[in-house]
Amino acid sequence: SALEIFLIDQTNYFLNFKKEVRNKVYSRILSLRLPNLYGTRSPQELLKASGLTQKWVNREISNFEYLIQVNTIAGRTYNDLAQYPVFPWVLQDYTSEELDLNNPVVFRDLSKPIGVVNEKNAASVQEKYENFEDPSGKIDSFHYGTHYSNAAGVMHYLIR
Repeated sequence: SALEIFLIDQTNYFLNFKKEVRNKVYSRILSLRLPNLYGTRSPQELLKASGLTQKWVNREISNFEYLIQVNTIAGRTYNDLAQYPVFPWVLQDYTSEELDLNNPVVFRDLSKPIGVVNEKNAASVQEKYENFEDPSGKIDSFHYGTHYSNAAGVMHYLIR
């Protein structure tokens, strides 16, 4: 029910409306045909046009800045607790005093979702998926029953 507007000076505005009003405001903004308006471009087009990936590869922007921008292009926002930015878990070594970033053992297996990196968890997730049955027949089987970015989880980490 909201519109989030990002300006060139890096400020942004999160405006919440009733759905019908939001659609009218959005249509009106699009009708203005502003030169730098990107409201109709897909996230893939925006990412490609932004040059962000090349800036990140060239070390012109930090990992954090890159991930925040990719999350923003994907439609996630830190102005809504249900859409807080997602950051990948890349490490698996949380016990060493120092990390050897040249050692592949330090990093987790990125070919698997974080919830199934541990074989015990993988078996449990698969079993839940295979045994799920919705009596109404409306809900398909799913691997995870909660979302990683819900309000309670986000609040926990913000307060912490």
